[in-house]
Amino acid sequence: MKAASAIGIVLGCVLIAGGATMEGSNVMAVLNLPAIMIVFGGTLGATMSSCGMDAMKRLPALYKVAFSPPDLDLAGKSQALVGYAEKARRDGLLALDEQLADIDDAYMRKGLQLVVDGTDADLVADVLEAENTAMKKRHALAAQPFALAGGYAPTMGIVGTVFGLIHVLGNLDKPETLGPSIAAAFVATLLGVASANVVFVPIGMRLKALSQEELHARELVLEGILSIQAGDNPRVIAEKLSAYVPPSQRANSDEEEAGAAAAKAA
Repeated sequence: MKAASAIGIVLGCVLIAGGATMEGSNVMAVLNLPAIMIVFGGTLGATMSSCGMDAMKRLPALYKVAFSPPDLDLAGKSQALVGYAEKARRDGLLALDEQLADIDDAYMRKGLQLVVDGTDADLVADVLEAENTAMKKRHALAAQPFALAGGYAPTMGIVGTVFGLIHVLGNLDKPETLGPSIAAAFVATLLGVASANVVFVPIGMRLKALSQEELHARELVLEGILSIQAGDNPRVIAEKLSAYVPPSQRANSDEEEAGAAAAKAA
């Protein structure tokens, strides 16, 4: 499910709040402005100083990716590559040139363009693998702010609690305020630990998983492009690429035959 990350965060917050309420706690106590400023402000500042402003500007887009990731459609990529293999086998590699403009996947389009241009197979593989390496580095840097925030937030929570306890110790002459003051002091720790383990760390891990999924999709495309360039039989290419597609997403034999017929008619 594409919205699993958003659902998971909401579900986690609701169940935590529900459990706290069942124990008799007032969940609205977390709406403590000083604690919120210390935890989230401190976490934001520490993360910004670690990653830079450019990384912080990308955060809204990264949240969007985590909550609504793109559909990689491995089966669709596989079927498209088999169709290109059919056309290349029938009309030659140069016949693919007229279809390049219709390919939405920039990585696939670039690989096929290299093939059409007559680039050596080893060089095609080197260029596309370099693209994958660069992508992995970009994605690692993109996920870094979430990993750092997951480490900073609990520490900032402790900082907020220490400030609260300092205030408590400065008012020992008012015993009637000690209980509420101590309780308020620990709100910062709660906010820091909860935000780290319910939001920041899960989002970072989700982005890493999505990066691995995209790399897997690119490996499928790379295998298909090199097989097309080598002139492999389209049915052999289909068998190769099916290994990259989860069994639940693989086309049945009827769909494969329909795809092959459509490729021949193209």
